Amino acid sequence: MRSDGRPADALRPVRIVPGVIEHAEGSTLIEFGKTRVICTVSIEERVPPFRMGKGGWLTAEYGMLPRATHTRSEREAIRGRQGGRTVEIQRLIGRSLRAAVDLEAVGERTLLVDCDVLQADGGTRTAAITGAFVAVVLALRTLPAEVLVRWPVREAVAAVSAGVVAGELLLDLTYEEDSQAAVDFNVVMTSSGRFVELQGTAEGEPFDRTVADRLIDLASAGIQQLHQQQLAALGGYLGP
Repeated sequence: MRSDGRPADALRPVRIVPGVIEHAEGSTLIEFGKTRVICTVSIEERVPPFRMGKGGWLTAEYGMLPRATHTRSEREAIRGRQGGRTVEIQRLIGRSLRAAVDLEAVGERTLLVDCDVLQADGGTRTAAITGAFVAVVLALRTLPAEVLVRWPVREAVAAVSAGVVAGELLLDLTYEEDSQAAVDFNVVMTSSGRFVELQGTAEGEPFDRTVADRLIDLASAGIQQLHQQQLAALGGYLGP
């Protein structure tokens, strides 16, 4: 039994609250246990030069509030540059969401995704991806049908962590579990069962293919549950 009482193959309690920011075209508050992330989506009627004549674009930014963690972290704006971890995570969020959206159908407009961590207890990037997808759909629903070539949402995308802690395979790691993990995976997957990204790392001894397959299976089952949560937050459908 884990410190929070969950079975090894159980997600933390998940809550997705849509429409939490009045001024954003789309927004959600997502909670994976004690991890809480605000996701907003803004729509701009322009695209970067490299996308002109090719349809729309989607890009993401990620950040953590100074007291999202046990000790205060200095704002990256004060340091004058983003850290490598921040850049890696926001690129992952952007890649994951672009896999779910037909950007040609959006027209020449940009979806700007902001993911801000209110409280961190492991899995901030996976929570951000899962919540941001819902915010993207909500934002697209604000566009008049006549400005879209077709409905752009192909399928849902969500993410979760899995790892090996004290020899046991666990789903959706807390910070405490992640800090002790011998193997750490982040899995991003679509609702059709296809993978967008697999991030797997050995923190000590290398792991074999059997362990990787079991962790991916564990994460896949968790992501199926997350897709159901996303669908419920969207009123039961992914369309306009």
